[in-house]
Amino acid sequence: MKKEDIIEIFRGSGAMLEGHFLLTSGRHSDRYLQCALVLQDPAVAEELCRALAAKLPGKKPDIVIGPALGGVTLAYEVARQLGSIGLFAERDNGIMTLRRGFKIPQGARVLVTEDVVTTGGSVREVIDVVKNLGGEVIGVASLVDRTNGQIDFGYPFYSLLPLEVVSYNATECPLCGTGIPVVKPGSRQAGKI
Repeated sequence: MKKEDIIEIFRGSGAMLEGHFLLTSGRHSDRYLQCALVLQDPAVAEELCRALAAKLPGKKPDIVIGPALGGVTLAYEVARQLGSIGLFAERDNGIMTLRRGFKIPQGARVLVTEDVVTTGGSVREVIDVVKNLGGEVIGVASLVDRTNGQIDFGYPFYSLLPLEVVSYNATECPLCGTGIPVVKPGSRQAGKI
């Protein structure tokens, strides 16, 4: 898939928003990607996840895992495309963990997925969960990479849509001075601004 085609899919689903947004990381931005809107259509989710899975070289993972909430659908569909098991990690009292009877067998080859990577915080938490349970992280994959290629997880990182989107520390955000209200469209509160 070409970058322009992917962007058009995001725009067509209403998943690419413009305004003044509070990101899960706590940073502010003038663009927001609501992957839940693009992934709500199973045919589109299948198409995007097939394209993402095609970027992964080598032996398939035993398990694909993503953080709740944004990584749940993505991990499931990427796992389906690869013929792997799909899991998700979630926070319990603020700590990322596996629940619901999910297990990662010792030595299992695990791909960590996320819908959008901005700071990589949730991905790093899931990597720690996998490693602490004895899994072998073989890579990280995301639909969207907002880091401008500046992130290093210590594992190969594959992204379907590298997107240069500026974000600001909340205390240095030029959008705050314009009077445009800040909106938090994501699934998790990042704190007060």
